[in-house]
Amino acid sequence: MPRVAASERVLTFEDNRLASDLYGQYDQNLALIEQRLGVEASARGNHVTLRGTPEACADAADVLDSLYQRLMRGQQISLGDVDGAIRVATALPDHQDNLPGLSALAQVSTRKRTVTARTPRQDLYLRALAEKDLVFAIGPAGTGKTYLAVAFAASMLERGQVDRLILSRPAVEAGERLGFLPGDMREKVDPYLRPLYDALYDMMPSEKVERGLQSSTFEIAPLAFMRGRTLSHSVVILDEAQNCTPMQMKMFLTRLGDGSKMIVTGDPSQVDLPPGQKSGLTEATRLLAGVEGIAQVAFGDADVVRNPLVQRIVQAYDAAERNAAPGGVAGGPDSGS
Repeated sequence: MPRVAASERVLTFEDNRLASDLYGQYDQNLALIEQRLGVEASARGNHVTLRGTPEACADAADVLDSLYQRLMRGQQISLGDVDGAIRVATALPDHQDNLPGLSALAQVSTRKRTVTARTPRQDLYLRALAEKDLVFAIGPAGTGKTYLAVAFAASMLERGQVDRLILSRPAVEAGERLGFLPGDMREKVDPYLRPLYDALYDMMPSEKVERGLQSSTFEIAPLAFMRGRTLSHSVVILDEAQNCTPMQMKMFLTRLGDGSKMIVTGDPSQVDLPPGQKSGLTEATRLLAGVEGIAQVAFGDADVVRNPLVQRIVQAYDAAERNAAPGGVAGGPDSGS
């Protein structure tokens, strides 16, 4: 096989201060690019020299340029943002036709934070949230399903496009047996909605979140309390939806009112329903496939954006399920996506 000749490419960034932010503390951003793309990146002042294969140097240049553009817009970048830019730059060839340029990745912004898609699938998800009234996001933990949903909802609320944010989740597995728990309704369901709270506090100032909770601008409710309501001018998020029964899911979906968006997230491989009970999420995604106004985004282990170890854990469990299933195919109806 012929050996690919190494190439050299020099990038120049006009603002020295932004260039320093681009490189990261102790050049950690450059180090990640070197590790992931197989290039050598050496910085001197506002110049970066890239050495490696022509393709790798081109990818590294695209990553650095897109991150520098974000810094010029006043955004901050983290190692996670660098990792996300690398993921998109090296996306599989069969996805390339559907990918925007790195500088055109979908973003969602609040006064506190701007979040940029870190994988091609996250880009598709954010665009679907903007375009559709009902979006299903399914896939493993760590892919950003819930975090991006809350970020999008907070952004709509700040812009005055909706009046309320309603967060719901099946509590205590699928049974929602909350009566024995001490405290008022919020205290009863808080432990089960903690991931939604965490995302909300990450996107908005804590005092604004507290005011919203007190004024019912932010409403926290277990799924069973949605019955009989019409949810208008709101963003409604149902998390852990794999633990809904088909009847609960139908009830929830038919609450959608005027001027509202509904986001349903879940992991079909982590169903806690009793044996033999179908998941409402699995049934809904099957029945509603192709229905106008509804989008379905399926994340995979390649979209995990937490610690890289999480991605390897997801892959190991998926492999075990495939090997354990008859014929080497994972599955009952509620197994992984």
